[in-house]
Amino acid sequence: MAALLEIDGLKSGYGEVQVLWGLSVQVQQGKMTTIVGANGAGKSTALRTVMGSVRTWKGRILLDGSDVTKLPPNAKAKRGMVLVPEGRQLFPDMSVEENLEMGGYSHRARKKEKQNLERVYELFPRLKERRTQKSSTLSGGEQQMLAMGRGLMQEPEVLMIDELSLGLAPVLAQQLFLSLKKLRGQGMTIVLVEQNVHLALAMSDYTYVFAEGRIHIHGQSDEVAKMDEVRKAYLGL
Repeated sequence: MAALLEIDGLKSGYGEVQVLWGLSVQVQQGKMTTIVGANGAGKSTALRTVMGSVRTWKGRILLDGSDVTKLPPNAKAKRGMVLVPEGRQLFPDMSVEENLEMGGYSHRARKKEKQNLERVYELFPRLKERRTQKSSTLSGGEQQMLAMGRGLMQEPEVLMIDELSLGLAPVLAQQLFLSLKKLRGQGMTIVLVEQNVHLALAMSDYTYVFAEGRIHIHGQSDEVAKMDEVRKAYLGL
C-alpha cells in the first residue's frame, strides 16, 4: 500500500547543528503512527521539518505522491498537512470558539466550517460547554483539547500532534488518546510524537523509535512493545 505521507532520507537542523540524519518514515492512510524516543532524539524537529517551519537540508517529503518538500507551511496546510504544536500555542484572549474558528481559515476548511465545528464539539463536549470562555481560563487538559480541535477545524489529510500528553494527569492523557482512537476509527491519518510510551504503543498501529536523529527501531506497535530493548529502555520492565 502506498503511504499517504512519505519522508525519504530527511536531514535538517538548526544553524550549523544537524539534528536529523537521514530519516525515512512511511505513514499509511487511516492509521495512527507514533514517534517515541528520549529527549533530544529529534522527534519534534522531524515534525517541524515536515511542516516546513524548519528547513529541509536534504531528502524528500511526499504527500499522497506529490513532492511538497519545498512548500512553505501555509501551502502545506492548504494541502491538508496540519501540525498541533507542542505547547498548544492558543490565542489566550480569544474565546474557545474564536480559537476554533481561527483553525478554519483555508478555502478547503471554510467549506466545512460548521460541520467541523460540530465534530469538534461532539468529540470534546467540554469545549462546547466553555465555548464563550477565554482560552487562558481553561485547564491544561482543556487547552490541549482546544489545540487539537483547532487542528481538526483545518480539515486535515494528515494530523500531526507534538507531545499530546505533556504536563497532563494520566487520566486526562488517556481521555485524549481515546479521542485520537475515535478519529482513527473515522479514517483519519495521525502522526503522534509522544512521551507516554505505554499509551503510544497501546493505541497506535505503527511505531518509530528515534535515537540521536536516526530511526533506531520501527515496526507494528504491538511487536515493538514486545522487544526487550524497548521494554527496558522505555517501559521500565
